[in-house]
Amino acid sequence: MKAIILVGSRDFGRCPIASRLPTALWPVAGKPVLENLLVHLANQGIEQVTVCSAGEGSLLAESIRADDRLNVVFLDGKLPTGTAGSIRDAAKDESDGLLLVLPASIVNPPRIEGLITAHRDGHSELTIMFNPGPGDGRQMAESADIYVCETSILKHIPKGGYFDIKEGLIPAMLRAGKTIHGAVLPNHAGNFRDRQGYIDAIAGYIENAKQAHNKQKPARRTGSQSVRIAPDATVDPSARIYGPVAIMDGARVSEGVVILGPTAVGSYVRIGSNSVVANSVIWDGAQIGENCHIQQCLIDRNARVRRRTVAAEKSVPLEAEGMWEALVSGASEIVSSSAGKLQRMLRAQADRINAILPSWVRSHKARVLPWLGPVIVLIAFLWCYWSGIADLWKIWQRSDEYSSGLLVPFLAVYVLWSRRYDLAQCTIKPCILWGLLVFLTAQAGRLFGLFFLYSSAENLSLVLCVASLVLLLCGRQLFRKVFTVLVFLGLMLPWPTRIQAAIALPLQRWATSSSVFCLETIGYNVRQEGNLIDIGGATVAVAEACNGLRMITAFFVISGLVVLLVKRAWWKKLVILASSLPIALLCNTVRLTLTAMAFTVLQGKYWEKVFHDFGGYAMMPLALAIVVVELWLLAKLTTLPTKEEAVIITRRSDNQHRRI
Repeated sequence: MKAIILVGSRDFGRCPIASRLPTALWPVAGKPVLENLLVHLANQGIEQVTVCSAGEGSLLAESIRADDRLNVVFLDGKLPTGTAGSIRDAAKDESDGLLLVLPASIVNPPRIEGLITAHRDGHSELTIMFNPGPGDGRQMAESADIYVCETSILKHIPKGGYFDIKEGLIPAMLRAGKTIHGAVLPNHAGNFRDRQGYIDAIAGYIENAKQAHNKQKPARRTGSQSVRIAPDATVDPSARIYGPVAIMDGARVSEGVVILGPTAVGSYVRIGSNSVVANSVIWDGAQIGENCHIQQCLIDRNARVRRRTVAAEKSVPLEAEGMWEALVSGASEIVSSSAGKLQRMLRAQADRINAILPSWVRSHKARVLPWLGPVIVLIAFLWCYWSGIADLWKIWQRSDEYSSGLLVPFLAVYVLWSRRYDLAQCTIKPCILWGLLVFLTAQAGRLFGLFFLYSSAENLSLVLCVASLVLLLCGRQLFRKVFTVLVFLGLMLPWPTRIQAAIALPLQRWATSSSVFCLETIGYNVRQEGNLIDIGGATVAVAEACNGLRMITAFFVISGLVVLLVKRAWWKKLVILASSLPIALLCNTVRLTLTAMAFTVLQGKYWEKVFHDFGGYAMMPLALAIVVVELWLLAKLTTLPTKEEAVIITRRSDNQHRRI
C-alpha cells in the first residue's frame, strides 16, 4: 500500500496565520500535524509515502523530521492539479495494490487496518471515509477527506491538467458504471481546513487522548474532565482550570487566571494575571497580558496579546514589530523555568534593585527587561573580543584584499532580517551542552592563537563564539536556521598568511599568462617576460596586488550573499559557490587585458591610474551579471516545460442511478 498525503493551499486573506504557515505545519502536541501523521503511518507499517503540495515542498521538507522507517517523497507542483490530479502524479508508476489518500491536516488519523477492512467489505474501487455523526456514531457526517482506492481509478483521471475527486473523479466513475462505497470511521478523524476546524480538532484530541503529551501528567480533575500539566509548567494556586486542558512544558499561568476547556496551552506560554482563556489554542512562546478575555481563538507562536484585550473567534498572528521582543522573552521564560532555585535566591536582590530604579524605568519595565539580556551579552562579547575586532578593523582598512570583509557583518544582519518571519517561528530552547562545547572550542582556539601568535585562530574563535551564543541562548532549532549565515561570517576573516603566500605567486603568474593569451587571441603582438607584458611599445607590470586575490575574496562575499538570498535547490547553490572562483579569475583576466590595451593608447600616469582603478570597480557588475546569467541557465536547463490544458467540467441535471 502506498500513502498519498494531500497538502492544501494556503488560505490567503481570511486567516492571517494560514496565510503565513500551511495548515500541515500547525502544531499538535508540540510537533507539526504532518510529522505526527507520518509517525502514525510508520507505526501502521506503511513504507512508501508521497506528500503532494503546490509550492510548499521545500518548506515542508525543512520543517518536519521524517521517520527513518518511511521513504518520503515530496511532490511539489508549480500549478494546481486538484486532488485527483495529485493522486495521478503520485501514483503514476503504480500498477497494483491499494492507494491510501489522506489530508495532511488531520489530528486523529484512523488505523490503517480498519480502513482496508472497510474498503474490502464495500467491494468497490473507491471508498470514501466519513466522520461519525451525532448519536450512536453510525450515521455519516461530513467527509473525512480520506480515500482508499484501487490503482484502476487512474484510468478515469486525465493525463494532465486540473482534476478534482468530488467534482471530477467521482462523476467520471459513476458514468462508467463503477461502484463507490462510503464507510463511517469509528472516531472523528480531526481533519481541518481553517482556524475553527483546527480548534475543534485539538479539542477532540485533548478529550479523547489519554495523554496529550508524553511529558504531561494528570494534575487535577473536575468530574470526568482532566487537566494535564507538564512537570516544568508553573500554575499559580489561585488559578482556576476546568478541563479538558493541556498545559505544555515551561508554561506559566499567573494568579487569578481562569482557563475553560477544551484548551491547549503551548510550551513557554505566559498568561497574565486575571485573564480568561476559553476553548482556545495557544502556540508555543505566546504571551497573553493581564486582564485579557480570549475565547475560541488561535494565538500564533511567539505572539503577544496586550493587556485588557478582548478577542473572540479570531486568529491572533505574530506582529512583525514584536518578533525580537517575543524571542527574547521566550528565552527568558525558558531560563527562568529551568533555574527556579537561582531565581528565588536572587529575588530579594532584584527587589532591592527595583526599589532604587528611576520611576520611568519601573513604569516601562516590561519593555526594558527583554532588551536587558541581549545588551549585557553584547557588551560582554565586545569587551572580550574588542582587541580582535580592532585588529580586523585595521586589516579591512589597510588591505585591499580583505576590504570586502567590512561589509560581511552588515550583509549577515540583512539576511537575518529578510528571514525574520521564519526565525520568529523557532521555539527558543537553549542547548546548554552543545553550546558549552562550541564555546570551549572557541576559547581553546583563542588561547592557541595567543600563545603561538597565530592570529587566524583568534579570528576564527570570534565566529565560533557567536555560534556558541546562538546555541546557548536560542537553541538548536534556530541555530540550524542561521547556520549558513554563521558560515557566511567566516568570509570577513583574512586568510592565514601561509595560505596567502602559497597562492599569491601562482595567481600572479596565472593573471599574466591568461592576459597574454587573450591579447594574442585578439591580435596584439605581445611578449611576456616573467610578470611583465610588452605590448605596442608599452610595458605593463602585473604587480602582486593584481594577482586577483582581492577579486576572489570580494566575489566570494557576493556569491555567498546571492546563495543566502535566492530560493533555489541546494545543488544549484553549490554550483553558484563553486563557480565563484573561476568567475573571479575570469573577471581579473578581463580587467588586466583591458588595462593593457588602454595603456597602448593612454598617455600620462594620471589617466593610467584612473583607468586602472575604474577597471577594478567595473568588474563587480560584470561578475554579478555572470551570476544572473548562470542562475537563468540553471533554471532553463533543469526545469522541464509543462503543457497545461484547460479541463471543462459540466454538471448533468438528469437524475441518474448512483450506487454509493
